[in-house]
Amino acid sequence: MTNKTRTTFYIGITSNLKMRVYNHQNNLGSEFTSKYKLHYLVYSESFPTMKEAIKREKQLKKWHREWKINLILSENPKMEAILV
Repeated sequence: MTNKTRTTFYIGITSNLKMRVYNHQNNLGSEFTSKYKLHYLVYSESFPTMKEAIKREKQLKKWHREWKINLILSENPKMEAILV
């Protein structure tokens, strides 16, 4: 999730992406996403198990900001919001 100007990013996991995006867009998600108005999904990954998703989340949270941005841009060059 990111804000309108694509300057702040949030990484999280969920078993229901559509609901999670709705919650963030309506400030029902985390305090962080509400505070920084992170209402736009620009990247997502799917995993067969929650264990694998948690492992990937922890990995990405350790990445440098530039690496995260490059990952997003590799799949979404214009960082357009993804509709779910």
